[in-house]
Amino acid sequence: MNNRGNWLLFIGALLIILGMLLKLFPGFKLFHLPGDIVVKKENFTLYFPITTMLLLSLLLSSIIYAAGRLLR
Repeated sequence: MNNRGNWLLFIGALLIILGMLLKLFPGFKLFHLPGDIVVKKENFTLYFPITTMLLLSLLLSSIIYAAGRLLR
């Protein structure tokens, strides 16, 4: 139980830091990277962030791996 609580605190702290960074740099285009699919029609826009999802997955996997190695 305690281990899950620590993970939740860690993830919460990361989200707070990410929110602060996005607030400090409002022009930062985190979700509009090259490779993301955007389809625009007259009354319809489809945005599928493939590149963004891959980078976020890589980043979160690296953070979780590093945290797991440090907490052993």
